[in-house]
Order: sequence, then structure tokens, then C-alpha cells
Amino acid sequence: MGRIIAIHSYKGGTGKTLLSLNLAAAFVKHGKKVCLMDLDFRAPSLATLLKIEKSESWLNDYLNGTSEIDKVLIDISDRVPNSGKLFVGLANPATEAIRDMSAKDRKWEMRALGRLLSLRDSLLNDRNFDYLVFDTSPGLQYSSINAVVTADLVLVATTFDRSGVERTKRMLPELYDLFEKKTELVLNKVLYDVTSKSGKETLHERIKDTYQVPLLGIIPCFCDVLRGEGSIIFAQEKPDHPLTRILDDIANQIDTE
Repeated sequence: MGRIIAIHSYKGGTGKTLLSLNLAAAFVKHGKKVCLMDLDFRAPSLATLLKIEKSESWLNDYLNGTSEIDKVLIDISDRVPNSGKLFVGLANPATEAIRDMSAKDRKWEMRALGRLLSLRDSLLNDRNFDYLVFDTSPGLQYSSINAVVTADLVLVATTFDRSGVERTKRMLPELYDLFEKKTELVLNKVLYDVTSKSGKETLHERIKDTYQVPLLGIIPCFCDVLRGEGSIIFAQEKPDHPLTRILDDIANQIDTE
């Protein structure tokens, strides 16, 4: 049976979307059938990053109950030419759609949770996807809570700035532990020395002491990654880049868990 991975963060700017896109591509490199879904309805970006202007239906429509999931999925496997398959489900980036999703009430959110949970049957079981990767909205929006509730594994993308550390520490027991979710960290935009064995060990110990959850990966602050503004699928365009190797390692760890 496949798995659902929610990639979440306390705040924006942690590289969550870049991690979601390139981790999905890393799974595809390993021969997996993957669906990447943009659940950040307040600031959808995957459609723009992937230069997809139209979709037969959006994830908004699926959660509204006006479209089935098959009409939402777009096959972009040609973007990552490997033995696996990559599909995306996109949030509507139109201003009116963002305004509409921001106005939803709790009853709608509960129905939307049921629609998300049903993806386990419709995609993981019936269509044999290996992974659904949810790029969530940051913080404690209902859409991100729904994604966390649905997931088998939550990857928390975080940085080491002071506010991020304190608020991520607070969110671990208040959200992930509350729903008994397997949770692991990906530390992004790291400025510390992680090239040496001692540097990595020191950082791992610091993370362990700070968060009390496993550290799945460390991503240094690469200038060319920042210049790419999230639009580069490194697994395809830069297979020898250090970021690609790090994401390959993260994907392998998840595969073997």
C-alpha cells in the first residue's frame, strides 16, 4: 500500500514547496508512481512554478465536491523522464478562488477532510500510486491540519532562525503529537559547516536536543537553488547537483522505513 506524505512548516519561506516538488521527483527517479498535490490554497504556487496555466479541474473543485479526482490530475511524467510516473493536482491560483477558499467554514473543512481521506482508496489502492505528496499551507490553517490528519508521515521543513525554532518546537506537541503522526525534520537553508563529519554530527546532536524528533536531512543554503526561485526540478535538470543527492538520500530513507 502507498503512503501519504504531508510537507509542512510553521511559517512560509522555509523552502517547503521546493522540497515537495523535488522530493516527488526523487521518488519518480526511483521508479515510483507519485502524485504531488498543492494544498496551499491561500498562496498556491505549483501551477506557476510548473508553468501550467489551465487544468480541467482544480483541487478546489475536488474538495468542493464538484469534480472527481481523475479530472484534477495532470500527468507531467515527461518532465522527469525516468521509470516512474509523476502526476500533479493543482490549487487554483486565481484571486477569486483564493478568496473563496479563505472564506470556508468548519463544516466545509470537515467535508473536505473526508474527501482527502478518500484519496487513500481512489489513488493509493485503486490506481496504485506509491506516494501522495501534499505541499501544505504553513501554520495552523484548517487545510494544513486536514493534510496532517490524512498523512502517514509529516515532514517538517524548518530553518534555524530563532522564531522558526521556537514556534516549530511548540507546534510539535500541539499538532503532530496530538494526532499521533510520525514526524521527521528536514533542516533547510543551513549556513553551518555540514561538509565535515564532525560538523554534521554536531548539528544532528543540536537538532536532537532542540526538537526531540528525527532529523531526516540537512540542506545547505545553495545560492543557485535560491536563484532558481523554486522552478527547477533538480532531479531532472541537475542530476549531479548536491541538492539532488540529498533528496535522493531522503527518498531512500523514506522508502526503507
